[in-house]
Amino acid sequence: MPRVEASIRIENVVATATLNQRMNLNAVVKGNPTVEYRPKQFPGLVFRLKRPKTAILIFNSGKMVCTGAKSEKEAKRAIKKVIRELKKSGIIIPGKPEIKIVNMVASVNLSGRIELEEAAYSLGRTMYEPEQFPGLIYRMDDPKVVFLVFASGKLVCTGATKEEDVYEAVAKLHKELEEKDLIYYE
Repeated sequence: MPRVEASIRIENVVATATLNQRMNLNAVVKGNPTVEYRPKQFPGLVFRLKRPKTAILIFNSGKMVCTGAKSEKEAKRAIKKVIRELKKSGIIIPGKPEIKIVNMVASVNLSGRIELEEAAYSLGRTMYEPEQFPGLIYRMDDPKVVFLVFASGKLVCTGATKEEDVYEAVAKLHKELEEKDLIYYE
C-alpha cells in the first residue's frame, strides 16, 4: 500500500455504438435542428448534450462515437439519450445499440516528486527524451495502459477500457515507484 494516496480523476471516456443500420444524416438534421452537420468539413454530424455534457458523433454507417463523458455509466447514458432523441424525431431504430468503451483518460496526482531519469531505466517499456517532451512515456502491459509521467508527481493515464483498470494501473505504478525509491514526498 503506497504511503500517500493517489488522487485520480477520470477526465474523458470515449465510447462507440453500432446501430446496425445506415443513417440518413440529412433526415437527422431535419428532426434535430441543434445538431452540427457540415459534410464538406467532416463526414459525421455532431450531437451535443448538456446533460451529461458530451458530444456524440453520428456517421451515415450507423456508427456513433461519444466523447466527453466522465464515467462509463455517463457515456452509455449519453448514447441512449441521443437514440431516444433520434426516435422522437421520427428516425426508426430497431433493436438495441452495441455500446463499447474504447478509451479512458485520467489525470492523477501522486503528491510526490518523481526521478524521471532513473525511472526511465528501471521501469522498462519507457521512452524519455526531455529535449522533445518533459514527461516519461511508460507502457504498462497489465492492465494495458499508457502513462505520461511528470517529475511533479502528476500523471496522465490513457488506454484503459474499464474504470477499475485505471485504479489498478495507478496503484501498481505507484507501488513500483515507491519500492524502487523513484518517488519522494516533501
